[in-house]
Amino acid sequence: MRDVVWLIGGYAAVSVLTLVAMIVFRQDATMVTTEVWVRGTLVAAGSLLTLFFAVRAARGDRRMLVRLRVVTAIMLVAIVVIIALPGVFPLWFKLEQGVCGLLLLAVVVRINRRPAIRP
Repeated sequence: MRDVVWLIGGYAAVSVLTLVAMIVFRQDATMVTTEVWVRGTLVAAGSLLTLFFAVRAARGDRRMLVRLRVVTAIMLVAIVVIIALPGVFPLWFKLEQGVCGLLLLAVVVRINRRPAIRP
């Protein structure tokens, strides 16, 4: 589970850095659109909550593992939709979402695979 916490930590870091970039470039309406503000803020907050779930799951909390499975799968699907929507989000934001999606894909695969059977 340690690798899952690190992956979600990376996802949270990218998301918070994106929020910082949105604040820095807030005057550029083509770069930071209303949709970017809404999605970027929600993703940053959600990534921190997801990190909390991961840390608790790594400590053995089964309920948090279930929440982590659900949240990461939903976020991954949402990211695919964001990237696929033509013209709604700027390219830089879609690329950032792609990085987040790759991190979450690794998490989803790791926490949903069956454990190896030991003799």
